[in-house]
Amino acid sequence: VMLPQTRELLHLYRRLLRSCATYPSKNRWGIYEAIREEFRDNIALDPDDPKTQRQIQVAYKGLGQLQMYDAMKLSKGNPESPNWEVTLEQNPMPKPP
Repeated sequence: VMLPQTRELLHLYRRLLRSCATYPSKNRWGIYEAIREEFRDNIALDPDDPKTQRQIQVAYKGLGQLQMYDAMKLSKGNPESPNWEVTLEQNPMPKPP
């Protein structure tokens, strides 16, 4: 039986990998492998620990950044549309404390 937290993290992991696979970058597969390695290295962490919660929030922020470049989202459902819209955040990845 999978705990709800575990299920949520697995879902986040899969969404990160899927978003990374369509990310328009030469380093796409390097990012993909970094995500896999980070999750693998942290698999035994307590999801309720504050440090782990911060890492999860960074992962969600990273997911948002990866999805920002998704062709379907950029073109609002029409990938053939030349009208893309991107909104950038002031401080997208703050340095850890």
